[in-house]
Amino acid sequence: MTLKFKLHSLLPLIFLLIVTVATSTDLPLFREAPAFRNGRECPKTAWSSLHKRAHNPSIIHIAMTLDSTYLRGSVAGVFSVLQHATCPENIVFHFIGTQRLRADLRRTITATFPYLNFEIYHFNTNLVKGKISYSIRQALDQPLNYARIYLADLLPPGVRRIIYFDSDLIVVDDVAKLWRINLRGHVVGAPEYCHANFTNYFTSKFWSNPVLAEAVRGRRPCYFNTGVMVIDLWKWREGKYTEKLEYWMRIQKKYRIYELGSLPPFLLVFAGDVEGVEHRWNQHGLGGDNLEGLCRDLHPGSVSLLHWSGKGKPWLRIDNKKPCPLDSLWVPYDLFRQKSLLFSDS
Repeated sequence: MTLKFKLHSLLPLIFLLIVTVATSTDLPLFREAPAFRNGRECPKTAWSSLHKRAHNPSIIHIAMTLDSTYLRGSVAGVFSVLQHATCPENIVFHFIGTQRLRADLRRTITATFPYLNFEIYHFNTNLVKGKISYSIRQALDQPLNYARIYLADLLPPGVRRIIYFDSDLIVVDDVAKLWRINLRGHVVGAPEYCHANFTNYFTSKFWSNPVLAEAVRGRRPCYFNTGVMVIDLWKWREGKYTEKLEYWMRIQKKYRIYELGSLPPFLLVFAGDVEGVEHRWNQHGLGGDNLEGLCRDLHPGSVSLLHWSGKGKPWLRIDNKKPCPLDSLWVPYDLFRQKSLLFSDS
């Protein structure tokens, strides 16, 4: 009788333990990254979110989104940046996530990168509620895909410049070289691809409407990939560019003028007014197209950044035992702990 009572009284605790374990294992586990230290030539500096208005030009600010689906890619991206940086301790990461997993994501990043200087910001998905239109691929419709539009509002005023990175890339060069580019008065810097047919990024409804098409008339717009951008947040705030991008999202809901998620609004607002960056800083398209994600080769030229934009992601292809040849370049930065290792006696 007493034993039955004790077991019965323990059931809520056992249930709570099971729920806690299930919740904590929602996110993948990662090996701890080594500590990366500054070289002798690096200026001694520090950044704290407590000094939100203080601008320090010696600190490199990088923004990325964090979610459970792309976390493995984000961790590999951070690891690659630190490994190739001359002054890794002078880099601050600004992660954007939703409220649901914010605490778990913080614990994961802290455990994986104990020495990393970072902040996690809550992205209120209500900001884009009713503004997102379905696109060619479901992943492009997720609210976090639009968080890059709101960086100027999310980050503290002391962050005047930011590098935005997608979660499916690795950096194989010192990110300080990208950070130091001269934007020459432009709001956005990114590699441009003027050989791409710009008209293909918009529907016939856009081009047949003279009022809408007027937006790009008089410019020489070129395609650029929004997964790698250097942004002057000071000028962004002054020019109210978030509102300009939201305007095109509302037009899209009404007229259906494009098919590709958050990219086309950036093209409509900035294309033809972008500071061109060397193509080496975005060897994009390694994930293939948005429908099949077939294997692709590198573009000709030097490489500072490899970007698996498109449907195919290296960690998924590797797990499915169908990797593409270039996926092997991503593997050295993968800190994912295989399940077999979790139950090993060694």
